[in-house]
Order: sequence, then structure tokens, then C-alpha cells
Amino acid sequence: MLPAAVERNLVRLGEHLRIARKRRKETLAGFSERMQVSVPTLRRMEAGDPSVSVAAYATALWLVGRVQFLGEIANPEADETALLRELRTIKKGKAGA
Repeated sequence: MLPAAVERNLVRLGEHLRIARKRRKETLAGFSERMQVSVPTLRRMEAGDPSVSVAAYATALWLVGRVQFLGEIANPEADETALLRELRTIKKGKAGA
């Protein structure tokens, strides 16, 4: 069972990819062929199915010109939670120094 936020965002991603495909006037058959996946896999991806591989999602992003954002999703420089933990640790260490 996925956390609700994960499920919601996969569905949203799938919807966005479906809209991008349709705006480009691509059929399910044509787009799935370009992605090198079956039509049922593309349908599942557009529904936000978590069992579809991340490679399929990445390929769809590439086909719609959005793959450049994939590498930034987990950028450690943007990890605010880790930064706050490091700052707390430093502040605790400073108090005892």
C-alpha cells in the first residue's frame, strides 16, 4: 500500500503525461511504440500505476521534453530536511564547545 501522497502524485504525473501526449496529437499506439512499451503499459502509466517502471515514466518525460527535471527531483542541495538536521547537530555541538 502506497502513502496517499505518493499515489496522488503518481496519478497526477500520469494525467499530465496523458495530456502532453494528446496535445501532441499522439495516439496510444504511436506513443507506446516510441516509448517501446505496450499500449496496456502506457494506459497503466497514464493512470498512475506504480507497477510501471520508472524507466517508462522517464522515457515518456523525455518524449515530451521534460526529462531534464528528473535528475533534480532528489537533488541533495534542495533537501531541506537534511539541512535542518545538520544545522541542529551543529548547534548542539556548538553549545558544548
